[in-house]
Amino acid sequence: MALTTIAPQLTTSGITAPTYYEIVEYLKEQYKAIYGDDAYLENDSMDGQWIGVIARAISDCSSVCIDLYSTFSPKTATGDALSRNVAINGIQRTLPTYSTVDLIIKGIAGTVITDGYAIDQNNKQWNLPSTVTISNQGYVTVTATAAQAGAILAQVNTVTKIGKPTRGWQSVNNQTTSTLGQALETDSELRQRQALSVALSSQSTLQSLESALLSLNGVYRCKIFENYTNTQDSNGLPAHTVCAIVQGGDSNEIATTINSKRSMGCGLFGNTTISTKNLYGIVEKISFYRPSIISIGYKIRLRAKSSYSTDINTQIKENLVDYTNQLEISDNIMLNKLYSVVNLFGAPNSYLYDVEAITILKNGVEVSGDCTLPFGSIANCIQEDIELEIENG
Repeated sequence: MALTTIAPQLTTSGITAPTYYEIVEYLKEQYKAIYGDDAYLENDSMDGQWIGVIARAISDCSSVCIDLYSTFSPKTATGDALSRNVAINGIQRTLPTYSTVDLIIKGIAGTVITDGYAIDQNNKQWNLPSTVTISNQGYVTVTATAAQAGAILAQVNTVTKIGKPTRGWQSVNNQTTSTLGQALETDSELRQRQALSVALSSQSTLQSLESALLSLNGVYRCKIFENYTNTQDSNGLPAHTVCAIVQGGDSNEIATTINSKRSMGCGLFGNTTISTKNLYGIVEKISFYRPSIISIGYKIRLRAKSSYSTDINTQIKENLVDYTNQLEISDNIMLNKLYSVVNLFGAPNSYLYDVEAITILKNGVEVSGDCTLPFGSIANCIQEDIELEIENG
């Protein structure tokens, strides 16, 4: 069917635009209508090449129009356009934050450490406050901040190396796990949170509570569990209680939100309790759950073809890290899904190797088959915890 126009068209089904090749044929028809059917317009002619240049410019403009149309919906918008869209729902893209860890600095009393930093077993740098003074007891506890934004995990007794030697500073160690920061929220994560946020005025109390918590600044993940039975359930929730598991955000804001949205007569369960006042000034204790961190690693055995390159190693590790760190709270890590991740979701480079085996490591221990995260926990994976064994095919 011959085209009557080469401009993008808005229809009841959305926006449409002709392809580059359809534009070329349309321009050739119009050219011959002016100069005659005997005009030679193949690719080896100057006129044919000029038509190709014009068609490419029109096709590029059509692509811009389609991209512009897609920015009007949070389901299709990307980047800054998506950030602007979700502002209508009263939420904003979560900016990257830095992980922190409490360090015990030991040394000679009175020693002043200026712009010091420590290093963990994964060679990640943790910056001390600008000035640290060791107390008369010979030690001081300070909160160090990761040099790199995102979820940097430091298990207990792993930050033990002095990064900037200073006279009088003798040792450093962490007796608690780091508090994880977060990377810049991705488009897919923001779309999911936006979809949940529109349930804020829903009739379901739990759905409304989850949406309200996800709308709070700094809240990265949230999941609500309810035990409406008369006995303790398999997750350890007491009878007739609600448990809100919240990652990130201010504890007082979270408690205030739960207090305003919770069901009447329903108990609250969690590992964190905050005292907050209700509308009548009465102090109430609000409990919610802060998720624990489970370190996830992988052992991958690949059979590589001759054209396999080490750059593919990085792609596989990045895919695994992204997939693992975006899992939901108390989610399951399924081996059958991991094969798709390791195969780069069918990207061209995936044809350069075969996946022989995948083994999941949970806190450094190999797991047989799939891995189930404990209640109230989230998975955290870094590239250093992924081991690739390459065999020549």
